[in-house]
Amino acid sequence: MKAVNDGLSAICQEHPGRFAAYAALPLVDISAAAAELERALGLPGMIGAQIPGNAFLTRDDAETMRPLLEAANRHHAVLFIHHGPRPGDAFPKVAGDTDNARRRNGTLDMQASLSSVMVTLCLTDYLAPYPDAMIHVHNLGGNIPYEVERMDHRCLLDTPKEELPSARFRRAKVYVDCNSFGPRAIEAGVHLYGAERIVCGTDGTEFGCDWTRKALAEAQIGEEAREQILHRNAAAMLARVATTVQRERAVA
Repeated sequence: MKAVNDGLSAICQEHPGRFAAYAALPLVDISAAAAELERALGLPGMIGAQIPGNAFLTRDDAETMRPLLEAANRHHAVLFIHHGPRPGDAFPKVAGDTDNARRRNGTLDMQASLSSVMVTLCLTDYLAPYPDAMIHVHNLGGNIPYEVERMDHRCLLDTPKEELPSARFRRAKVYVDCNSFGPRAIEAGVHLYGAERIVCGTDGTEFGCDWTRKALAEAQIGEEAREQILHRNAAAMLARVATTVQRERAVA
């Protein structure tokens, strides 16, 4: 992992102002992973780490990740939570010989899993001790923008004294991206989270940029929101990490 992270940092240094990188972590040993995150965040261009979504499907699952949250909180770093298995998890869930296996794994299970991640992060107090860590969940945080109205309705019926889930999702300090989504989904995401919580995501060469740029252009969200998603939100995230790094180096 050290060689990978050193290589990523070298790319960032070779192309100043063009790239930032997430560290790869040895998640079979969380103590070693936390130590490598601490080391990697001292390297030029490193802004945080990528962590598999299965680590946050429930609050109990997420407990093992606290050392990484603590490190990210100290450094104002970003943790990018992407759908995927922890070491040892059976993955993918749907066998390749199942009908529509790609649709089931690449959309149905992925989005449902990310929805569970968002419930853990936004509808519990798990993130409360980490106000300075920046959390980014991909693919609009799963299906939450479409499911939240039903969540609110069930809340009113089942636990009427509880704060509505929609209010908690909107207030939570969790960023999402609009990777691979179309204009209607982006509109729903802006309505729920607010444009200030969405960053432009394309998943690199897997999907390319054209689909997402077209979806953002067609989404009825206004030019201010479009500019926030395309540029300003991510720029603010990166600037916050850069400021913290500069302050830490000055102290050192």
